[in-house]
Amino acid sequence: MDIGVFSFNTSWCMRPDELARALEERGFESVWFGEHSHIPVERRTPYPAGGDLPKHYWHMMDPFVSLTAAACATTKLKLATGVCLVVERDPIMLAKEIATLDHLSGGRFLFGIGAGWNAEEMENHGTDFKTRFKLMRQRVQAMKTIWTEEEPSFHSEFVNFEPLWSYPKPARKPHPPVILGSATEQSRQRVVDYCDGWAPLDLLVGDIPTAIADIHRRAEVARRDPATIELSMWSWDTPDQAKLDRFREWGITRTVLFAPVAGRDEVLRFLDDKAALVAHGQQR
Repeated sequence: MDIGVFSFNTSWCMRPDELARALEERGFESVWFGEHSHIPVERRTPYPAGGDLPKHYWHMMDPFVSLTAAACATTKLKLATGVCLVVERDPIMLAKEIATLDHLSGGRFLFGIGAGWNAEEMENHGTDFKTRFKLMRQRVQAMKTIWTEEEPSFHSEFVNFEPLWSYPKPARKPHPPVILGSATEQSRQRVVDYCDGWAPLDLLVGDIPTAIADIHRRAEVARRDPATIELSMWSWDTPDQAKLDRFREWGITRTVLFAPVAGRDEVLRFLDDKAALVAHGQQR
């Protein structure tokens, strides 16, 4: 069981380079940064967890700049978006950013993706909330084309470009793994259709073994080997060893923990406390 850590990555949190170095020193497998380009002051969309939206949601730093800092401070730690809001980004530019990060880090990037929940935020980027999942799929497919072809072109409802040159290509071949961070039943089909992994929040999945069995069934229907789909799980509460053992029994190979939204000292105490989980996972 690999253990990763997610940070809300605000300006008052532990710096991304320092966090990455501390994670690598303690044997953690990966660091995850999410994104919100902004939060509209006036919005209709409720916070999915209920109540008021915490202010760190509109203080998150850019994930790709932060992951580059993390890459420069480490040699083995995997670098992940958790998640990149593909529906708010131009696919040609995003493909370039990811390929550059993967190249500079020696193939350590994990492309966690999501379509987002804040309708007003994505509307400011010209994205229709109702068609966001279709847009995400087409942008991911277009990026795969850019990463794997010498003169890629792409034509779909939402993404269109004639043959182009785009370098560098990612170090990971054929491209960095695409990992969908969504817990819905529909998302399980999306994983099978165009992703390399699944990384939902355990709190939202419900019956995890049943959901995993459903992904495997859908993969078999699509004539895809279920073993090609990497299973990760975000743990809403900090897990104990027994919970990690259950995850492992279900076929989950990575658990992502939530770091405190805090400065260096508090985060280091958290990492020191959870390092035993890393050691336990490596022993099994």
